[in-house]
Amino acid sequence: MAMKNESDKQQALERMEKLRKFINYHRTLYHTFDTPLISDEAFDTLKNELEELEYKYPEFVTKTSPTQIVGGKPLDKFVKVKHETPMLSFDDAFSDTEMNEWLERMNNYLGYDALARWKNKKESFFYCELKLDGLAIELIYDDGELVLAETRGDGFVGEDVTQNVKTIATIPKKLTQFGPWEIPKHLVIRGEILVSKKELERINKEQEKKGLKPFANVRNLAAGSIRQLDPKIAASRKLESFQYDIANNVGQKIHEEEHKMLASWGFTINSYNRPAKTLKDVIDFRNYWEKHRESLDYDIDGIVAIVNDNSIFDAAGVIGKAPRAAIAYKFSPRQASTIVESVTVQVGRTGILTPVAVLKPVEVGGITITHSTLHNFDEIKRLGLKIGDTVIVTRAGDVIPKITHVYKELRTGKEKEIKIPKICPVDGAPIKREGVFVKCSNPKCGAVNRNLIIHFATRDAFGIRGLGEGIVDRFLDEGLISGPADIFTLQKGDVAALERFGEKSAQNLTSQIEKSKKISLDRFIYSLGISNVGQETARALAKKFMSSGKKVSINEFENYFKKISAQDLEEIQDIGPKVALSIKEWFADRYDDALLKKLDKGGVEIIGYHEKTKGAFAGMNICLTGSLESMSRPRAKEIIQNSGGHFNSDVTNKTDALIVGADPGSKLEKAKKLGIEIWDEKKFLDKIKK
Repeated sequence: MAMKNESDKQQALERMEKLRKFINYHRTLYHTFDTPLISDEAFDTLKNELEELEYKYPEFVTKTSPTQIVGGKPLDKFVKVKHETPMLSFDDAFSDTEMNEWLERMNNYLGYDALARWKNKKESFFYCELKLDGLAIELIYDDGELVLAETRGDGFVGEDVTQNVKTIATIPKKLTQFGPWEIPKHLVIRGEILVSKKELERINKEQEKKGLKPFANVRNLAAGSIRQLDPKIAASRKLESFQYDIANNVGQKIHEEEHKMLASWGFTINSYNRPAKTLKDVIDFRNYWEKHRESLDYDIDGIVAIVNDNSIFDAAGVIGKAPRAAIAYKFSPRQASTIVESVTVQVGRTGILTPVAVLKPVEVGGITITHSTLHNFDEIKRLGLKIGDTVIVTRAGDVIPKITHVYKELRTGKEKEIKIPKICPVDGAPIKREGVFVKCSNPKCGAVNRNLIIHFATRDAFGIRGLGEGIVDRFLDEGLISGPADIFTLQKGDVAALERFGEKSAQNLTSQIEKSKKISLDRFIYSLGISNVGQETARALAKKFMSSGKKVSINEFENYFKKISAQDLEEIQDIGPKVALSIKEWFADRYDDALLKKLDKGGVEIIGYHEKTKGAFAGMNICLTGSLESMSRPRAKEIIQNSGGHFNSDVTNKTDALIVGADPGSKLEKAKKLGIEIWDEKKFLDKIKK
């Protein structure tokens, strides 16, 4: 175990070193040169992975880690300005669990439960702000007049962009007192410069007309407008700004008060910011804006939660580049970075083999993704994908998650090539090429497999409600399943990612799948689709194997039927040489053996068959011919079985009674010849009532 732990630590260290170099490079492009090459969302998930590794292995944290550094290096073309106090950034959270962990870490540092102590105060413990996607700015006022505007830079030294900032209408050049707070002699304000989505669209059209590169996003445009030497360019663009923090002490006690003070001096405050009493209120605020973010004219990528009390905020201090008492709770990304852990090959309805990436779970577009179709083997070649690669997974709207990029820079040399299989994983037939597709050479493979999956999910087998033919076809077409056992590997997020499915219906289906994992032995045997083995034969086989109701391991079940002789099988009621041969052939087939092992791995539990010995038909073999007026055939069968009887599909010398309904078939004549007792519908119903 110790050796394994050391190996894990070494792998973590190697991963951290790779991530640091990669993130620092892209951070420089983003902050210093305003030329991002990857999306903010993909960048955030890589940064979050590094933060999680550093929390787990704090002994490997370095001073040069991007988790400890703010922003980027100021450009030489600007005058450098040192910040009076460091201009920090925030750590990110991507889940409710990470938010709880943030609060726990802060309390551990403080040595007390800050939220519990605050319980009886009038003010809320948290203050929530929309996390604006723009350029952070610091504004300095002396005697109420704007004297300096500077970028964040590296957090300690920024760039003097005063002349450009003075062109922004929503940043006051001279302060006016509207409320009870007097304008301080010296004031340091922090806020965000941003542009609307419409303005980004307008500017990019102009850029294209001039043959210039369009801006990647609103943050890129805001930064590109401010971080250049000609104020006329900034003035020609409709830049806006919100202010949200007073960085020097002017008598403020709580953060909420700072917003009121800023508003009273003529600054623009975001009207959607809100106090929050509990962490649940914070999470609700974030969830609301994730759903309604598109209603805003500008871009936001999450919310910021801040401890409202400034004395607690100051006492909590700083860790790395971020204050302990504040955190950014990001929205679920439309793109995220994760690792390809393996690649499986699924077989569709038409026999086409589809490679599917098994991913380290990652949240994309509000759902947790564990699989992503790779469509075909040519797509793998185009991406240059290997098992073990770090990749970008993209999902926008209801689009199925797709791997769109491979970070080859993060490879360790341990990645594995993805090979095209030589034989079909379902039936072992050779594969063949048809254009970009790889197919099973057996033309019946896909259809037979589809029918087996549908049979597997029926009421008399695993009874998975909601998994009908249409859904099975959808899962096969998308490469989510290729055989019955794959049903038990489906995750809610993989299903919810499908168009027109949604989280609720995905939850309902995966819950039904989970419930169906416990199955009686006779239904389990029937579900396997063994040729010539119907429900009654399955019951007879279950009875032969076990008559108690205890659990049965799949391994124990398989070994029993592999060893049993054809002669012993033929001694069981209703099993002749043909059926016995079908059973022996099924258990000798290596693909059926693989199915049983996958079902075991998928968590299927067999409850041993328990024959009912009490009831109106206890121990009797009963057959039915014709149609009954009072009930359907399946209902009659259910009543007989629930009353201890065996429902036979055919009349034999072991049949005890034949129920005769309207329009009987040849079974009636056969029963008469064998001297079997014959019941009409009334007699059958009378026996039920007794």
